[in-house]
Amino acid sequence: MGQALIKWCNCIDLCIARVCRFVIYLTTVLLFVILAANVFLRYVSGSSLRSAGEAPELMFPWMVMAGVVLAAQYGSHIAISWLTDKLSASVRRVFAIINCLILVAAYSTLAWGTITLMPIVHTEHTHVLGVPSSVTYACMLIAFVFLVTTSVTQSLRMLINHTVSGALSGPATGAAPAASH
Repeated sequence: MGQALIKWCNCIDLCIARVCRFVIYLTTVLLFVILAANVFLRYVSGSSLRSAGEAPELMFPWMVMAGVVLAAQYGSHIAISWLTDKLSASVRRVFAIINCLILVAAYSTLAWGTITLMPIVHTEHTHVLGVPSSVTYACMLIAFVFLVTTSVTQSLRMLINHTVSGALSGPATGAAPAASH
């Protein structure tokens, strides 16, 4: 039962990681193309794209939030370990699980707050493209849901494998998650 749950957690995390990598790749390419086209137009004709200011503002939060989720999955987000490094492995594991549970509560609260703001910000639109502000809030909502899911899968990995970390192994750039830690 435990190993089946670990495989299920790995599958969920792998799907989330693939979505986040796709978002990062897509937004990076689109940002580059838009900004390069705008520079080219300014150089050649002295004019620029009207949407060149708004499009990056809409895409950049998606890129950042995807990066935050990937960093959290691979345990390279924010870590202050000077205190916990002085503790035994079993106590560190308890602290890590408690940390994951706090993150589940915090990200769930943020997701709920974002959901309640969506109807309000949906009425605001960008000036040139006319895109509702809820598009940016949607990226935060999706990221918070992914972060809640990641915290749950990490907690399950630590509980089942009796390890101090539930983070995926390998680089966040594309390595498949290990079956167990």
